[in-house]
Amino acid sequence: MSVASSVLVPYASYLRVYEPLAAFPEPERSQWARYARRAGTPGAQEELRRSLADLVPTPPVPVPVEESAEAFVAHLGGAVVICPWRTRLRALLALEELAAGAFPGPVLDAMVPPVVREQAAADHERWRVENPDARPWIRTAVWQVPLRWFALFGEEDRQYEPGRRDGEGPARPPVLRYRTTMAQARRRLARSLRALRESIDEGPMTRGLVEVGRWLEEFHPRALVELDFGGLVHAVPEEWLAGDRSAAEVAAGIAALKAGDGEEASEVYGRLAERWRLVRDLQFAN
Repeated sequence: MSVASSVLVPYASYLRVYEPLAAFPEPERSQWARYARRAGTPGAQEELRRSLADLVPTPPVPVPVEESAEAFVAHLGGAVVICPWRTRLRALLALEELAAGAFPGPVLDAMVPPVVREQAAADHERWRVENPDARPWIRTAVWQVPLRWFALFGEEDRQYEPGRRDGEGPARPPVLRYRTTMAQARRRLARSLRALRESIDEGPMTRGLVEVGRWLEEFHPRALVELDFGGLVHAVPEEWLAGDRSAAEVAAGIAALKAGDGEEASEVYGRLAERWRLVRDLQFAN
């Protein structure tokens, strides 16, 4: 078995933006146009295996030396849309968050030695100077889907495929994702923010939506926005996935706020928060 195929897939979800080819300057536009015509472009599982394989060596390689030339490809209204992996940039940002205090010092040192972190930080600073406007097309959350992400989508955007086994090959895991247009995602986010600001004091949900909104503003208005449950489908029962309607529940909570029914909104949010707390708690289970 290869190193890549033996690496465990993390229990992570993803918020992705796919932009039309027109959003990319030349020569990158032509590069992605050729890329999209290739047969068998790699999927999410392949991206995970490649990135996690870098953590196997000693010392680990938390940040790839070269930026990835791969992307996810989708279609929106008949047009090709592209979501570049930008694995190196995302690794730099993830390492920065890790060093900000997510783990105690000794644990962090064991995971990523100080000399490795210092080199990565220096590389990131130089890269920022050369690329002041760069941003990732993909956001990642481990052991959860942040509730603020659901505010971008409606129940009609939900796409669920149950897992299955084809012949003698490996079982295909279930898929749960939401897809919508950038215009619709921005409208929903604006309505949610307005309802929150008119009804309650500014809190984590409001600040989170503002931050996501700023990120979305960086992209082409005719982009596709996708929420992918990713590796979380391996962490919870398939019945849980089939029954999950988190986006619809977030929309119901926002509607209750707009109608002035704070009690109903609080109940909806409480149920959602508890549902996802139980998922996050699985990381501590044997």
